[in-house]
Formats: sequence, C-alpha cells, structure tokens
Amino acid sequence: MMMMPSIFGEDLIDDFFGFDYPTRRYQRVNTDTLMKTDVREHENAYELEVSLPGYKKEDIQAELKDGYLTIKASVSQNKDEKDESTGKYIRRERYAGSCSRSFYVGEDITQEDIKAKYENGVLSLTIPKKEPKKPEVEEKKYITIEG
Repeated sequence: MMMMPSIFGEDLIDDFFGFDYPTRRYQRVNTDTLMKTDVREHENAYELEVSLPGYKKEDIQAELKDGYLTIKASVSQNKDEKDESTGKYIRRERYAGSCSRSFYVGEDITQEDIKAKYENGVLSLTIPKKEPKKPEVEEKKYITIEG
C-alpha cells in the first residue's frame, strides 16, 4: 500500500472517480473538540466555560453529587424527507449522541451555590470558593473516679 500525503484525505480514489458509497460515508465525531472547557480562577469563585455547539438548553443537564459536578449533553435528530407522490424515502438521516464530563468541586458546595447560563453554544458555570469545613474536635468527657 502506498502512503499518500495527508492533503489528499482518506478517500482519494472515491473522490477522484466520483464514487459515492452511502454505506461508507459516515460522520466522524472529533472527540478532541468535544466539551472543551476553560476554567478561570477569580478571587471568590471559579468560572467554567464548556463548549457545547449545536445543543439546545433542553439537551443539557448539570448534576451535583458527592462533590462532583457532572455535565451531560445528549441530542437525537431525525431528518426524514419523503416524496409525497410515491411514498418512497429519498433521504433518511438519524443521529443520536451524548457526552459528559465531571469536575470535583468539593463536598461543601451545594446545588444552590452554582450559577449556570447557556448562551451561543457555551455553558457558563460559576462555582464559589468555599473553605472546607474543619472537622469538629470531639470533646472528651471523663468520669470522675472516687477513691
């Protein structure tokens, strides 16, 4: 097999001869760009910006459990076009996918502490800084022994 420079892509022969095999064509998801997250530290809080292009607000969930903030996004699309005269499908496309990411924010953070906003494909979360609670020192109580 001859190695081709990357400028030709993976389907050089098919592209050159104009072949279009529907079974071979599929959308590749680049996981390197999925849910890219920027984290900024401010004096009193952390700010997370999670890139979620193409999702609607209803498709996104943020859950806080055991000190972990988990962000989940899922989408299901069905694009059917039908020729009304014959009733035969001329195109059928479906896509379903989900992704999630978790961040440890500490067990002292509550759901009410976190502020979230979704705008222009970016989920912004503000998480306040909280000092961990110090464990209470148990006071020892002794019983007086008479003697």
